[in-house]
Amino acid sequence: MTEELKGGGGRLDGIEPVSLTIKNKTRVFDIDNPKLPNWIADHALMSDHFPYKDKLDSGLYAKELRKLHIEFVKVQFWLKESGKRLMALFEGRDAAGKDGTIKVIREYLNPRSARAVALVQPTSIEAGQWYFQRYIAHFPSAGEIVLFNRSWYNRAGVEPVMGFCTPEQHKVFLEAVPRFEREIIEEGIFFFKFWLNIGQEMQLKRFHERRHDPRKIWKLSAMDIAALNKWDDYTDKRDEMLHKTHSKEAPWVVVRANDKARARLNVMRHLLHALEYEGKDKEAIGLIDEGIVGAGPNFLA
Repeated sequence: MTEELKGGGGRLDGIEPVSLTIKNKTRVFDIDNPKLPNWIADHALMSDHFPYKDKLDSGLYAKELRKLHIEFVKVQFWLKESGKRLMALFEGRDAAGKDGTIKVIREYLNPRSARAVALVQPTSIEAGQWYFQRYIAHFPSAGEIVLFNRSWYNRAGVEPVMGFCTPEQHKVFLEAVPRFEREIIEEGIFFFKFWLNIGQEMQLKRFHERRHDPRKIWKLSAMDIAALNKWDDYTDKRDEMLHKTHSKEAPWVVVRANDKARARLNVMRHLLHALEYEGKDKEAIGLIDEGIVGAGPNFLA
């Protein structure tokens, strides 16, 4: 099985339809079939207790997004002038919308001081270092914004589920994270952690879209397919991570992300409300949707 699944004709490297248990029902998901099954299409948006029956109106989304982009430009000027630093990390299951959220935040910012960081598999040298070391190398300098697309929390989710770390390494990591993140806060960095949460049917819908859109096929990996039957394992590790690494100093901001537009707007609003920058327009930022955004593990209970 190759690392990336190539599009265009035939099955994906011999991938067969997958039998899944969803809401106590056995379902067969054939990602190669260009027709999305009704049991996915009809339930994707409202899966995992998403509170809306319809997506946000695109016109309203564009209007609100423009206001928030203006505020983020102000933030960037403020950071540059004050020398302050901002760092946010984005976690979530595959296809939760991390890429798109980061892209939207950075869309009108000066890329010289607003960086996205998405690290690949560790090199042999990095694998022999202190676990956090390769991430620290990408931390913001004075006046910078750094947005991590996945982070050190790989060791809380994908690594233990897929067998890429030992149970002891996973345990040690969860014990070390609060101390590590406390150091980040004490260093004076504005630090945010976002968990983008999607339902199982929504994840399948987005995987299906990637399979059948030649522009997105690169986003679909063998790892995604291998993880399809590990939904409950990922859920268990997510819940353990949220409970053990949610703290007053470095809280988890949980975002219901079945609707990408609502998720993006509310992530941006949360960041803007948390910063006291020059020229801040609270009315333009608007209110955070409490049905979409919550704090810590209890929001998903």
